[in-house]
Amino acid sequence: MDRIPVIDLFAGPGGLGEGFSSLRDSAGNRIFQIIMSVEKDELAHKTLRLRAYYRALFDKHGRIPKAYLSFIANPSDENYETLVNFDEKCWDRACKEALCMELNEGDDALVDEARIRLANYQAPTGDWVLIGGPPCQAYSLVGRARRTREKAKLQADTKQTLYKCYLSFIRKLQPSIFVMENVRGLLSAQLHGEGVFGLIWQDMEDAGYVIKSLVVEDPKTSDDYVVQAENYGVPQARHRVILLGVRSDLGLDTETLVESPQVSLGEVLAGIPPIRSGFSMRNKGWSDMNWKQYINGAIDKILATPEGEPLRECLMAVKSSRPPKVITKNKVVDACNIYASWYRGSLGGSKVLPNHESRTHLASDLDRYLFCSAYAKVYGTPARLYDFPDYLLPAHENIKGIRAGKEVDFDDRFRTQLFDKPSTTITSHIAKDGHYYIHPDPHQCRSLTVREAARLQTFPDDYFFAGNRTSQYGQVGNAVPVLLAHHIAGIVAKSLDANSVVRDPRASS
Repeated sequence: MDRIPVIDLFAGPGGLGEGFSSLRDSAGNRIFQIIMSVEKDELAHKTLRLRAYYRALFDKHGRIPKAYLSFIANPSDENYETLVNFDEKCWDRACKEALCMELNEGDDALVDEARIRLANYQAPTGDWVLIGGPPCQAYSLVGRARRTREKAKLQADTKQTLYKCYLSFIRKLQPSIFVMENVRGLLSAQLHGEGVFGLIWQDMEDAGYVIKSLVVEDPKTSDDYVVQAENYGVPQARHRVILLGVRSDLGLDTETLVESPQVSLGEVLAGIPPIRSGFSMRNKGWSDMNWKQYINGAIDKILATPEGEPLRECLMAVKSSRPPKVITKNKVVDACNIYASWYRGSLGGSKVLPNHESRTHLASDLDRYLFCSAYAKVYGTPARLYDFPDYLLPAHENIKGIRAGKEVDFDDRFRTQLFDKPSTTITSHIAKDGHYYIHPDPHQCRSLTVREAARLQTFPDDYFFAGNRTSQYGQVGNAVPVLLAHHIAGIVAKSLDANSVVRDPRASS
């Protein structure tokens, strides 16, 4: 097999690995082969393993088997058993590829396993690539701001040193190239009084690597390693540190990412069927049966306020329209989309659309979502708490400041995403509530679904996220955008003299 082997650490649901796996040569053959991926979270690992199985099946059969389509359309236990029994050899291969294990500093068991796999794979050129990134919570700017009173706890956080697990693979196995991704907060994070970015830089340099930027040819500052995903075709304003490490003795040349026109949320959500929100079980007296009645009452309350009056035309249109359905088995209504070939290309004529179900919301939050989405539609900008009618202000500590006209933190706690712009960063916080990810269509009055978030992360529509919905949201939020990873893979392949063809997601299927 002539594919370049890849080892993926801290893999999550596999966004970075999917980007590398999706790169092909002019004959349609894969350039890279993931030979080992490691993820400790059981549910994210199920997603990772299922995708490894998908790739094995696709490579063997040249198409997506009906058993896979049936499962992602209806992920029942029965359909799962049918799928895993469809091809035992491919399933066994996927189970060996995707490991549900934890990386720990000082434990080299997985390094030894990787060494064995690399030796058995016998890549023709001897080149191989390491990808991944350590968990980023300890580096998060927001996380650090909220834990300033727990400095000792932060310094002792093992997540601060998990990059050393990644470093062990680099030092002991010497990949030709590595790709390491992390949050922007990494650039200013401190560990025992020293800058984390500087520590990592020195460690990598001592291991025999030159750290390249994917943004500029001659980086001068740490900010030159920040990749702003919206500048490279990703419909999301996601800014992350991505380090491209090249082994010094190989003398490999690297290129930078090529900018492309920005893509909006509306352009990539086109074709997804409209669905309305559901009621949380905590809403006494309200159910999906009288959803329209509740929304009409919420509209009347908003219109009775000075803040609501400018929204009258928009809200009356919602009131006079038939509400969207609550759909549990979804299909795309139209595959025509600016990125149709990217999202739907492997699905052929199938209209299956997995992971597209609305979460349930508290009734009081439906009022806020309705106001926020109507406000964004009328004014073309998200509402902030200062713009809310008083009765819609949540019972938060900083509301006293809002009422007093003072500046407060997180005044955009309820935020509508806009149709005509890239979304804000999809983060793991989307798993906790949908307040920061309100759908821009007032008729639907809800937060984004897992599938919509996945499209903003540029996962293909045949990518199924396992586990409960909370886990699915978390997996999507923690991932690297697949399209961005695909472009990075193209740079890596060219450095290694592989004949790759980087896909244009705007191309027709």
